[in-house]
Amino acid sequence: MSFFREPRRRQQPFLLLQSSIAQSGTGIIRQLLEDASGHAALFCLLHSSLLSVQGPHVKTHDLLDNVPGYNDNYEDPRKRIQSAVENAPAGPLDFIIDSIDTLSSDIGSISSTYEFLSELMSLIRARSSPSRLILHAPSPSPLLPLLSQPRFSPSLTHVIAHPPALLIHLSTEYLTLPPPLSPEAKFWGIFLPVSERVHESERLIFGPDGEGTGDTEELVIEVIVRGDAEGSRRRGVDRTLQGWSLTRGPCPLAEITALKSLWSRNIAEPVVVDPTQNVSFNLNLTESQQNSRAQVPLPYAHEGKPMDKAASAAIFYDPDSADDIDDDDPDEDLDI
Repeated sequence: MSFFREPRRRQQPFLLLQSSIAQSGTGIIRQLLEDASGHAALFCLLHSSLLSVQGPHVKTHDLLDNVPGYNDNYEDPRKRIQSAVENAPAGPLDFIIDSIDTLSSDIGSISSTYEFLSELMSLIRARSSPSRLILHAPSPSPLLPLLSQPRFSPSLTHVIAHPPALLIHLSTEYLTLPPPLSPEAKFWGIFLPVSERVHESERLIFGPDGEGTGDTEELVIEVIVRGDAEGSRRRGVDRTLQGWSLTRGPCPLAEITALKSLWSRNIAEPVVVDPTQNVSFNLNLTESQQNSRAQVPLPYAHEGKPMDKAASAAIFYDPDSADDIDDDDPDEDLDI
């Protein structure tokens, strides 16, 4: 089941959304806000387009102009964010920050930002109703390795946005298609190191033959799930690929327009080449030749003699005329 459609009681309390220059994930934030069944609060520090999301239970906080050194009325964003969590109405709450790198830049310290987000995570977990802390981060970001550790949150849903062009690149350059078209072990062994090289995706999008921009309508999301909402100590990590569409929401990869060609390719049957074709002589035997061949006696000493299965193995040897076989000791002249 997609993380969009999970029942509220089963949702992870921490959702880490990772975007890149090659593929933005802001569309996912918009859908989370529009589909929020409970209260949702958005603190917008980077993408102004998210401020246009409207809803009866959605409250947006515009911090785009709250920049230290450029605003005479600058206010530490930590006070406003913490106050919003503490004073949020009772019930389920989706608390979203876009983006944590901008927040870290305003605070001026990565360690201080991490400590503040840890306190925020504790406040979210302390709420009586299932709530989520949703953090949007660019890639690469120095905060990503810290926030993805179990120390910050034992349970985690990590969503990474990828351009569909990346899967097309893997299919053409590495002859590897996404599961189930390829074995999962083979696919992830190639996909992970390539996707972690951020410049690889950027080259596909912004290179000489690139699209010039990430797909704003459809994208591929890598979903990593660790633990569960009930606080299980399950240490296993589930990793899957899903499609996402601006109009349809989560969908199978096969329904992504740019990837349909990967599923529609007809794999041709292997052609068996007859080695006897196009030669200047005949390598085939007629029926009479095959019968004559079968009647030729084999030059074995035991030919035609039944072998006793219980008997021990033996070596049958026919001496040649040139063999010098006698019972004399070949070393009798040695004084041993």
